[in-house]
Amino acid sequence: MLDIIKRKNIYFLISLLVIIPGLVSLLIFGLKLSIEFTGGSRMTLVFNEKVSEKTVKQVRDQFVKEKLVIGPISSSDNTIIVKASPMSEKQDARILSNLKKEYKGVRQESFENIGPTIGKETTTKAFYSVALASILIVLYIAISFRKVPKPTSSFRFGICAIIALLHDVLVLMGIFSLLGYFFHVEIDSLFITAVLTAIGFSVHDTIVVFDRIRENLLKTSGLSFATVVNSSILQTIVRSLNTSFTAILVLIALLLFGGDSIQWFVVALLIGIISGTYSSIFNAAPLLVLWHEWDQRRKRSSSKKT
Repeated sequence: MLDIIKRKNIYFLISLLVIIPGLVSLLIFGLKLSIEFTGGSRMTLVFNEKVSEKTVKQVRDQFVKEKLVIGPISSSDNTIIVKASPMSEKQDARILSNLKKEYKGVRQESFENIGPTIGKETTTKAFYSVALASILIVLYIAISFRKVPKPTSSFRFGICAIIALLHDVLVLMGIFSLLGYFFHVEIDSLFITAVLTAIGFSVHDTIVVFDRIRENLLKTSGLSFATVVNSSILQTIVRSLNTSFTAILVLIALLLFGGDSIQWFVVALLIGIISGTYSSIFNAAPLLVLWHEWDQRRKRSSSKKT
């Protein structure tokens, strides 16, 4: 029988090897924020023909002439979306006029300026969303698992679920920090949506495993806590992997055919789901065992002193 708990330190090490580079990148480089957070302008241009690399370059050159700082330009089929530093309506009109000389029939589908105040509000709401979700998860697990037999407690289940959740957030943010620094990938509101979705997926998987642990603790006696937890993981692992695999197949299809506008959103979901599945199986439940073993050693040490 596969003994996941026996090798728990290896799985913790794998998590650290993924998290630490991203954490270092977050501390040094931070996240490359889009104009939705920093403020700026966004222009959507629609052409009569399929957009080529030459078209993208000419659009970029028009913004450079206006001395505007531009971010990554996304394009799909006959549409180009440009995000840049704040620009006036006159600059917008000049850019559009110059492009119409090169491309007949080009039109501006939308143009908007986003102030830094809105960006700050978006950041604050994102932080509150993650914090509120964490508190509600702890409360839900604490209430649902209140009848779990001693020496474990519902509080431990809740804390371990939150640690697994934070693992997934750090993995996701760390990888996107590296992507932002090396490939200029920006963080936008869709990324926040992906983080919250990944959190929900991760917690769902974790609760499935935890619920089986609770059931087995109530039904079995005489077995060690580590044995019960390992058995519970093995009983739910196929379900967790199958659920994640079907979701990953859908996301791969979206990544291939969904277009540039949702490309990094889909990538974030893929990373979040893979990390969430891993943390639910190889981090959350083993953390329960680690906590239990530490508590047992502490009690034995206290009894010897007395």
